Amino acid sequence: MTTETTGSAKELKPALEAVLMVADEPMDHLVLAQAVDVPPADVEAALAALSDSYTAEGRGFDLRRVGAGWRFYSRAHYAPIVGQFVVEGQRARLTQAALETLAVVAYRQPISRARVAAIRGVNVDGVVRTLVSRGLIEEAGYDPETGAHLFGTTAYFLERMGLTSLEALPEIAPLLPEMAQIEAELELSDAPGRA
Repeated sequence: MTTETTGSAKELKPALEAVLMVADEPMDHLVLAQAVDVPPADVEAALAALSDSYTAEGRGFDLRRVGAGWRFYSRAHYAPIVGQFVVEGQRARLTQAALETLAVVAYRQPISRARVAAIRGVNVDGVVRTLVSRGLIEEAGYDPETGAHLFGTTAYFLERMGLTSLEALPEIAPLLPEMAQIEAELELSDAPGRA
């Protein structure tokens, strides 16, 4: 994107904002200039203007030069609110259903959603979505027989549980029924003439 194709410096600023929003580390103005195909001096001036405008408008975020790059930050004035939000998110408790589902996945992984539901005896679709969104479980391939998604725990799960590996999980296998037993019970309940 050259200044000619963007039409004006006015279109350069949104392009820089878009790139900075997806960057996970401070971005040097030279790298940004390559990304938007605009001369580095124009990019440097646009970044400074954006930063000044955010401050003048009292925005909740700020664009700052950090080391050799530029990055978005929440404004220091709102640090207490941001801190409270982050802490509240960390304190959010899992429901009993989520804890039970997480235990089944942890001990029987990789496991399909249907098998988790069979063990728990209830639909687990919503609970699985919650656990995935919280980063505690993730897709771990496909069942070769059914093509169903398989789920397993994440490194974040281990971190939150204070474990170094899944081998550090306490013994609980005797408390969970074997899959062969569950499948036999499911076949019996699906047999003709059964209620």
